[in-house]
Amino acid sequence: MNTVVTLGLTGISADDVVKVARHNAQVEVSTEVLDELARVRLQIDALAASDTPVYGVSTGFGALATRHIPSADRAKLQRSLIRSHAAGMGQPVEHEVVRALMFLRAKTLASGRTGIRPVVLQTLVGLLNHGITPVVREYGSLGCSGDLAPLSHCALVLMGEGEATDRQGNLRPVPELLAEAGLAPVELAEKEGLALINGTDGMLGMLLMALEDLSDLVDIADVSAAMSVEAQLGTDQVFRPELHAPLRPHPGQRTSAANMFAALAGSPIVASHRENDGRVQDAYSLRCSPQVTGAMRDTLDHAGRVAGRELAAAIDNPVVLPDGQVSSNGNFHGAPVAYVLDFLAIAVADLGSIAERRTDRMLDPARSRDLPPFLADDPGVDSGMMIAQYTQAGLVAENKRLAVPASVDSIPSSAMQEDHVSLGWHAARKLRTAVDNLRRILAIEIVVAARALDLRRPLTPARVTGAVLDLLRSTVDGPGPDRFLSADLEAAYRLLDSGELTRVLKAVMG
Repeated sequence: MNTVVTLGLTGISADDVVKVARHNAQVEVSTEVLDELARVRLQIDALAASDTPVYGVSTGFGALATRHIPSADRAKLQRSLIRSHAAGMGQPVEHEVVRALMFLRAKTLASGRTGIRPVVLQTLVGLLNHGITPVVREYGSLGCSGDLAPLSHCALVLMGEGEATDRQGNLRPVPELLAEAGLAPVELAEKEGLALINGTDGMLGMLLMALEDLSDLVDIADVSAAMSVEAQLGTDQVFRPELHAPLRPHPGQRTSAANMFAALAGSPIVASHRENDGRVQDAYSLRCSPQVTGAMRDTLDHAGRVAGRELAAAIDNPVVLPDGQVSSNGNFHGAPVAYVLDFLAIAVADLGSIAERRTDRMLDPARSRDLPPFLADDPGVDSGMMIAQYTQAGLVAENKRLAVPASVDSIPSSAMQEDHVSLGWHAARKLRTAVDNLRRILAIEIVVAARALDLRRPLTPARVTGAVLDLLRSTVDGPGPDRFLSADLEAAYRLLDSGELTRVLKAVMG
């Protein structure tokens, strides 16, 4: 992708973050930003030359903030800060997470509220543009005082130290990577160490990418639910618009009901039993799908508003105010982001849960409206989709565990100076896992519903659900004797993960 994203004084968008993190868009820094950084830096230099201790400029950090550091030791102070705080452990986090983390920190540095020199921002942007990705470990952030350890691993590479990979993902010596890119290691001056590590960038980056993923998955969930309704000879009449917005005006519910109604429009399967169906109502997992997926949509809207506010923030401690005053604050606390990360994990778990219930109904001959047990070709000899539901149930169970909030926990740190933390990084990490689990859960529902629709022939599905069926059949064969099922499920998952299913849905539904 040849897209270029500009860092200006007016900030960036969520879409900009996704472009840089996932699609390797190039980043440029506006002249106005560089001029503002140089102007604000003069104020920091003046404070550094003063005899008055200023936190982050001429003192230690955290519980050691009471010690005044003489000017001769301040370069060492910055190096020591980054080296000591780069204390992460565990597996490296994903490439896109690190790029989002770096770009969001660059956004705050570009605000002019942190007091760094232009060269610091330019070098950080240089890492992004040359595909140099610091190795950030899974554990180390408590989500308060920012994502300290993850950001420190990035800052360490800026200094020419630590671990990093090249554009191809190969781990290589950092000095070699910088030299190849024409970048010089930065010797950090007063205030710059804290400015590089004191933000909510990791948890915010993961939130923004989860919002991107879930905005597609809620549309897929509407269509997978419609496939299940159709496969189980359910009714489309409960999705009529007059039953939603006028009676219960949740915007997400209205959207999901409209999607399901449109997905089932013109279905010969639905029409086949409209006049002679003795059932009064479908089960909740079919009838209430718009209420559940719609609530997920509304939760996404709320989380998006919080993310937008955080994206507009300039988080550092201390921060340089427009009048030049350098002031300590608590804006690095991740509670606002952590709460919505946890809220989303709850909604994700419930959305997966109702999808699994629809799947299970299609496999049970007592409830599936004359479909063969487990949709097997020769029940008893063949097990059909039996264990696909086991896999789905296991994913649902894991998502329920991942829905336990991280943000209600807190472990004091830094000799009780930092005595209440958000654990927002942990909330973000578990949400990433839950979102990917949801993608697999929906893929399984689609595989099962598609087989059920095939077994309804010669009746055919609606145009929209039929398009999904046709796409699936391009990589996954239809009903027949038992075969290696994992390969089919993974192929369906890839259709969701690659965005191919979303592209098909946009083409047929708009």
